[in-house]
Amino acid sequence: MPVQIFDLATHGRIKVTGEDRARLLHAMTTNHVQGLKPGEGLYAFFLNAQGRIQADVHILCFPDHLLLDTEPETRALVFEHLDRYIIADDAYVEDTTEATFCLALEGEGVLELAAGAALPAPSARFSHATAEPVTVAVISATGAPALRLYGPVEAKADLVTRLLAAGATEGTAAQLETARIRNFAPRFGADITAATLPQESQMMHAVHFQKGCYLGQEIVERVRSRGHVNRTLMGFRLEGDTAPATPTPLTVDGKETGEVTSSAATPDGVFGLAYVRVPHNKPGATVTIEGHPAQLFAPADI
Repeated sequence: MPVQIFDLATHGRIKVTGEDRARLLHAMTTNHVQGLKPGEGLYAFFLNAQGRIQADVHILCFPDHLLLDTEPETRALVFEHLDRYIIADDAYVEDTTEATFCLALEGEGVLELAAGAALPAPSARFSHATAEPVTVAVISATGAPALRLYGPVEAKADLVTRLLAAGATEGTAAQLETARIRNFAPRFGADITAATLPQESQMMHAVHFQKGCYLGQEIVERVRSRGHVNRTLMGFRLEGDTAPATPTPLTVDGKETGEVTSSAATPDGVFGLAYVRVPHNKPGATVTIEGHPAQLFAPADI
């Protein structure tokens, strides 16, 4: 898709400072936060004691703080969760959402467009660079090539003007939703919920298996030793122009085997995400949705 600007103003932006900031987040998330160096980042889950995902976050490492970017639905939860677990730690949590902006710049040619707007264009996944007052990170909301831009709210209007002058167009929430579904980019609150196990989401780049203890680790390790979960998130494509509602069931031979979590009609047919139970959760398998055949695909098949 052409490069579009999406306003992610409602995303939570939480700043963590203090000498123990990395140690705290390392012990509370599924990924290796203590391994981060300034300019690097990662994607991680917060779990409960039962190993269920409570929130997902992108974490960016700066010389003097860590920045957490989370979905609107989990902004308060992440802040309160961190604040509750700070006991004797030298760590401080600040919700900077209202004072900052967050823009998604998504589409083919995004690096060239950023350069045309006099912005840094890091290329490694989750890496970031700052040209005051704007930080540019390699994070995608849609699964397309993308950059995510952060800065003080008073700098937002000027930045948008620069991006439009460089050739970007302003996208809508509906376009963002369609693109992420088409490209198998699950979103917390829709395809990932507080009932989801990490392995069910297929977003395993959020989990580091050699990092040591964290809340919910025992369940994650138990699932890994067992070798599988009973269902996984899969993409599907079906012919037609009507997207099924959620949670429309998926069936095989008349028996329910899963349910739709997101769907969108595109010029190439209807695409969606759905949880599909074993043994039907295989790329290339065919299921039935509202009487129509749908072919399943996994993230790597896009």
